[in-house]
Amino acid sequence: MSYNNDDDYRRQRHVHEIQGSVEIAEPREEPHNHRFATVSGEAIPYGAGDHYHEVAFRTDFYEDHFHEFCGRTSGAICVGGGRHVHFLESVTTVNDGHRHKFRVATLIENPIGEDC
Repeated sequence: MSYNNDDDYRRQRHVHEIQGSVEIAEPREEPHNHRFATVSGEAIPYGAGDHYHEVAFRTDFYEDHFHEFCGRTSGAICVGGGRHVHFLESVTTVNDGHRHKFRVATLIENPIGEDC
């Protein structure tokens, strides 16, 4: 995605759906994981025609606790047909004495649109 002038930068930009599960924590004491689903922020341009997205989510509850994450995706990864995804690998906040690792790819942008 390339931004050539101020009007391009001001227009609404695409977002991605993101869903996944975090890795199991406390494997010996109380093994569990959590799920999450969210929509990224709008594309933020950087570099020579690339972009990333800010992401924030809260997981589901397990035994009276949840976890949060706030960060950003990788740059665009082309998947063919003029479409792309983004990769995200990180850890959640520490809650109930532990945190969870996770890695996920976004879903493609504008899955039913003709323009890409």
